[in-house]
Amino acid sequence: MSPRFHPDQTAAGDALTALMLETFRLNGRLLAAGDRLVEPVGLTSARWQVLGAIAMAGRPEPVAHIARDMGLTRQSVQRVVDVMAAEGLVAFADNPHHRRAKLVEMTARGRAAYDAAIVRHTTWSNALADGLAEADILAALALLRAVRGRLEDAAAAVAEPPSEAATTDPSLA
Repeated sequence: MSPRFHPDQTAAGDALTALMLETFRLNGRLLAAGDRLVEPVGLTSARWQVLGAIAMAGRPEPVAHIARDMGLTRQSVQRVVDVMAAEGLVAFADNPHHRRAKLVEMTARGRAAYDAAIVRHTTWSNALADGLAEADILAALALLRAVRGRLEDAAAAVAEPPSEAATTDPSLA
């Protein structure tokens, strides 16, 4: 049973609010644990996440694409990428599709740090998952993906320009 957050909120709305609050707390713990986990290989959680996004993309991408895939702003990812470039973890390459939006790629040093982080993560995540049912983990994953999808759909609906009918109908002016 979830707590009541507002008298007008449905039981499902209360449960989702409790899930959101728990997700915020979990995110904080994951970032702190991630920092501790990858500090020995010279990374932070933020740098590890960016390297992971580059690795998962399978090819160099511009910062804007990396940020979109991570669900973050371009500016926040750009700051991390700039620091990582100065440290030799990533490099910039020309983008044949956009003159100013350089592609970000892992250097050999970045790949070595990322690979070392993944080895540490594998041991850690296996221990953390011990005793949890895989079906429960997969159900939680499906729920979080569904909520994220709804948030992305809502954001896209707000960002879409008005339909042509709305811009040509004088009664809407």
